[in-house]
Formats: sequence, structure tokens, C-alpha cells
Amino acid sequence: MRVRLRSKAAACFLLGMGLLSIGLPAAAPAGESPDSLVLQVQWFPQAQFAGYLMAREKGIFAAEGLNVEIRFSDEHTSPLTEVFEGRADFCTAWISQTLTLDRPVVNICQVLQKSSLMLVAKSESGILQPEDMNGRTVAIWGGDFSIQPTAFFRKFNIKPVLVPQSYNIDAFAVGACDVTSAMYYNEYNKIYLSGIDQEELVPFFFSDYGLNFPEDGVYCTRETYETRPDVCRKMRRAVLKGWEYAAGHQEETLDVLMDYCASYHVRTNRAHQKWMLTVVLQAVVYGVGSDPAGWGVLRRDDFRRVAEELKRQGFIQVVPAYEDFARE
Repeated sequence: MRVRLRSKAAACFLLGMGLLSIGLPAAAPAGESPDSLVLQVQWFPQAQFAGYLMAREKGIFAAEGLNVEIRFSDEHTSPLTEVFEGRADFCTAWISQTLTLDRPVVNICQVLQKSSLMLVAKSESGILQPEDMNGRTVAIWGGDFSIQPTAFFRKFNIKPVLVPQSYNIDAFAVGACDVTSAMYYNEYNKIYLSGIDQEELVPFFFSDYGLNFPEDGVYCTRETYETRPDVCRKMRRAVLKGWEYAAGHQEETLDVLMDYCASYHVRTNRAHQKWMLTVVLQAVVYGVGSDPAGWGVLRRDDFRRVAEELKRQGFIQVVPAYEDFARE
């Protein structure tokens, strides 16, 4: 079993987080009416969104003079569309999504620095290295989720048999495909919870193969950034403080998450959300360190890596200027 190793990894991460702990913020100045905003996130409540939820629940948004409503999404809801059509002011999205849009957006805060998207095989399949996937059945998601696998296959000159992936791990669990796509913080752990030990799995993290595409960032339209720059700066500060609070108060954060999950009838448990929170927090500090002062920046090399791959695959024609895309 892999429980011991998982616990050791979590313990090392918490040790690395060191002194991460913030107190509750002061209230907003009396007499100032808060800016009412909507933040649309990509899915239902889960630890992927812990920092935003804690910013709301602990009064961190309010301390910045922001009255933020967090709205969740289902498979029919596009957070970016909600922003463009004026139903949301900010949203969470991936760089690979936002760079392909016809309308410009601004990244005001890059929360997750590491890609959690991966491929997973069973060791009994004999797939132990990328080249072993040649001619094998590989399940991948469509749209933006296919960009990294496509780059991975080209890099290693792999010609797999591609099949569509559903949003569960059933096909992989019963052997209907040799390799499955997964998010490390989500489906990978669900495979483990289904009864397949981690020693029986062979993970392929795209970030280990020069294909790290940072995921969740906070975005708004260029018009919002240009007309309400103070609000954007407040939102950025509050989001990062919310993630700092979540990192320093993980059990409390899990309590809040489980309440949200219960309210929205999300089928999950505390153990899975704890795994997700640990992995997501690792993605927050990846490459930028445990000091929150360094969090939230979209690094230029990450931006260029994603943009150049999008151009190579024909999603965009020109790599845009970094300064037109990201703000601190």
C-alpha cells in the first residue's frame, strides 16, 4: 500500500511550507460601500478552489472592500463566457484556454504554477516509459486537455490509438484502455481509492517532460483591467491571502470545503479533499517558493512554453506579447 508514502509526502510539504500562517484581516473602513463582484470558477466545490472560498469565508475579500460572490460551474458552463457576457467579473481558467480566445483577457493572478494533468498506466501493462505507449489504447479528454498529450506524443514520436475519455476512471479500472488521462489532484487519487495501489501504477507527469502548462489563474477582460485597475489589484491581493490562509489552516479549510460540498451535493469525502488540497498547494508554490510574496506571478518562460506549443499545433497564429497578457 502507498498510504505511508502519501503521508510522508504530505508531511514534507507541510514542513516546507514552514511559517505559513496568517491571522484574520481587519474590517474594511467604515462608510465605504464594497464593490460587488462575481468570481466564476470552473467546477463544483472542491479543494481546487480552497483559497477563493477561504478568502470569502474569512472576510479577506471584505477587508479589501470587495463583496465577492463565488459561482460554481457545471459541464455546460464556461467561466470565460460568463465573463465575456457580463454575468461574472472574474473567472478562473487555464493559460491554454485564454491564449486561444478571439477576445483579449488579462491574467491578474497565476495561482497554480504546475500542471496536474498527466497520463497513467498500470505496471502490468508493460508501459513503463513513453515509447511503450506506441500502438496502445490511450484515453484523452478533448479540447484544451488534448494539447499536452499531443505535444507529448510528438516529442517521443508515439502513435497511440486514441479514444475519448469520460469524466470517470471506470474504463481504465476495468482494462478498456491501456492509458488514461487524469488530474493528479483528482482522478489519480480516485484510481487509488478504487482499489488499485499506487505501486501498481505508472504515472507520466507532463511537467516532468518539459511540458509544464500552469493551470488555474484569475482572469478578467482587458476592459475591466483598464477601467477598474484598483479592483483588480484588490482581487489579486485577496486571492493570494486566501490561498495563504488555506495553506496555514488546512483542517479548518477542509471543514469549510466539506460544508460547501454537502450544500452542493458533491459526492466526495474528506480524505479525497485532503489529498486534493495537498496537491493543489504544491502547485501553488511550485517554482516560486513557500513565501507568499512570490506567489501569483505568471512566469515568462511558462507563458512562452504554452504559447509556442499552441502555435505549433495551430491553435494560434502569433505568440502574443507577455505584457499584453499578464499583470501583477
